[in-house]
Amino acid sequence: MKNVKRILFALLSLVAFTACEKDGDLITLSGLEKNNLMATRTEVILTQANSAENVLALSWTTSTLTVSDPSMSAPNILKTTLQVSKTQNFSGTVVESVESTLSRTFTGAELNTIAKTLGATPGEATSVYFRLKSSIGDNIDPVYSDVVTVTVTAYKIDMSVGFILNSKQEDTGVTLYSATSNGEYIGFIGATGWYNYYLKEGDGTIWGNDAVTGTPFVASSASGRWNFWFPGISGCYYVDVNTTKKVWSALLIPSLTVSGDISGEMTFDRPNVKWTIPFTATSTNLTVKISGTGKLYNSTTGTNDAAAIDTPVAFAQSGGNLVFASQAGNINITVPAKGEYTLTIDLSNPKNWTVEAVEGTGGPVVINPYVYLPGIDDGISGSWTFNNTLSLYNEDELAYAGVVNVNSLWGYGIYTEKDNWDEKYVYASGDAYSGTLAYKGSSNLPAPAAGLYLIDTSLKGLTYKLVGIGNQIYVSGLNDVWDFSVILAATATVGTYSGQVTISKASSWGFQIHLDTSWNHKFGGSSGKLYYSGSNITDDASLAPGTYTLTVDLLNGTYSITQ
Repeated sequence: MKNVKRILFALLSLVAFTACEKDGDLITLSGLEKNNLMATRTEVILTQANSAENVLALSWTTSTLTVSDPSMSAPNILKTTLQVSKTQNFSGTVVESVESTLSRTFTGAELNTIAKTLGATPGEATSVYFRLKSSIGDNIDPVYSDVVTVTVTAYKIDMSVGFILNSKQEDTGVTLYSATSNGEYIGFIGATGWYNYYLKEGDGTIWGNDAVTGTPFVASSASGRWNFWFPGISGCYYVDVNTTKKVWSALLIPSLTVSGDISGEMTFDRPNVKWTIPFTATSTNLTVKISGTGKLYNSTTGTNDAAAIDTPVAFAQSGGNLVFASQAGNINITVPAKGEYTLTIDLSNPKNWTVEAVEGTGGPVVINPYVYLPGIDDGISGSWTFNNTLSLYNEDELAYAGVVNVNSLWGYGIYTEKDNWDEKYVYASGDAYSGTLAYKGSSNLPAPAAGLYLIDTSLKGLTYKLVGIGNQIYVSGLNDVWDFSVILAATATVGTYSGQVTISKASSWGFQIHLDTSWNHKFGGSSGKLYYSGSNITDDASLAPGTYTLTVDLLNGTYSITQ
């Protein structure tokens, strides 16, 4: 009879009903009941701005299946399907998804795509109906939950714009353009070497690499996709992502030459995606041509620099617009008077490339507010990242400082731009604790012993210095007492110090946080934020006399005073 029982249990799994473990007995399956479906909101207004946010969540109960024979377990045959419709009786188009948990959360983009599929009119409030369908077999009637109604106002899905996302799938603010909304997105990107990204379409579809080694220019929107990545050369790239053909390409433009009434080599401003050249106007009406030779990387070349295809590149004018072309056309420039100007090609907006002459021969110097320390904590994080930063505190000296939990296995570098592996300062001379820097050198800065350090560097002076931080730091200036008698002790959280401070009166000059007793390594701050060598903290002026807890987080650069 054991074999008979196994056969009958298999039949039970298929049809949820069986008979005859032994003559005259029936084994039955029960417990299929109507789910209780709940929604977190009854109205959702969708916009492009909240497309990445969670805007609606559904949760529900589930049936517990039981078998009449207590010696047998219920088969795992319950299937729960979430159905969404624009009609209350679920006639017409129904969007379905099989659910394996007891809840479902929708982002704005996901809910907007569903609304579009159901035929909702953008900008109009539309009733959208949700229900659960529970079934245990094809030949058994399913059970439906009560219907939940949510009023959804969808936004128009603009398929003309492709949004560039970073490796964490966060919006970067950079876009590509599809003029006819046909799935082919083009534009210029100032990319660093090996920069990686995803492309998100207006309907929320995210594209990346097909996750196959050796095919960096093949695209896929399937789950498990990798990100796209550029070749190892920084510069100006003309990018073409074709989601219909599932390929993309990157055309590197190493240089551009201007000829005609202006002549010379243009300079590329990568962060702003602009090409510039200063010139002296000898007349108010000028005609120029702009051209160069690019290197095309695509699905046939991969990222192999030697295989990149030489490709002529140029610009021309069509009406008042600048166009990208294979052959240079005349570009007319008008200036108000003779004098010094800068010819600027702005390629940052894929919908509108522009060329103009700007008065003056120099632009503003952009100083990065942070520098980055890849390699400084690979013994903790397991990889080289741009997560650790130093903050600018002296613009004239390009001096940066910050406290870092150091555990470096192979040394590290000081990088001036996030995700840019080219712009770096590394070791020239010295040891792990002080020395000089080399711009774009070949040797990593040496790794000190693991621990908490203040790192102070000057990119102008090409120097670096590390100062170890012990188990206590100091508060000086409270109650106009300038010594190191007030101590904050290290807590169980690395980089965080805390202790009791007594305020009897407002200090005349504020107070400071010192890392040691040398007077050389101090933080000021305001509004809960610390600044190395910054103005003194004056929060005590607004506090009543009493005893407070002062907590300082050196790694995140924050402080708090609580009673």
